[in-house]
Amino acid sequence: MTYNPRTRNNRGARSKAGEPVIVRVTKEHHIALARQAAQAIARRIGFKQAATYYIATSVSELAGNLVFHTDRGGSITLIPLERSDAIGIEIVAEDEGPGIPDMDLAMQDGFSTGGGLGSGLPGVKRLMDEFEITSTPGVGTRIVTRKWQSCR
Repeated sequence: MTYNPRTRNNRGARSKAGEPVIVRVTKEHHIALARQAAQAIARRIGFKQAATYYIATSVSELAGNLVFHTDRGGSITLIPLERSDAIGIEIVAEDEGPGIPDMDLAMQDGFSTGGGLGSGLPGVKRLMDEFEITSTPGVGTRIVTRKWQSCR
């Protein structure tokens, strides 16, 4: 399902549990669409307010990277998850951009290629429970991150 907030049956509260939502991110305003979709899913599946903010902040950062560090953008895929003891959300950010030449440097607080504070990817890693990144220079980057909340 592609998220469009103007389409009645694409609103997060109406999508089926477990159904992935894909947000194509090519322009700056798509960052807000991705964040809104993530918030809607997190609320719908039962995340508490603070965790919902962590998820939204992480999606904003990942979507911003797609806009500001690639020529053609990429996609954010949001996947509701469920385990016997927890609910969760998986966020996959993918692009076919320039890739990250030095992963260790990119994951250090304070490092920035865009003139920012350099807390983006390290911040996402801190806010989320699981974080995986693969990147090949000249091919692209794929980031998979998950947030869990206990059902007990």
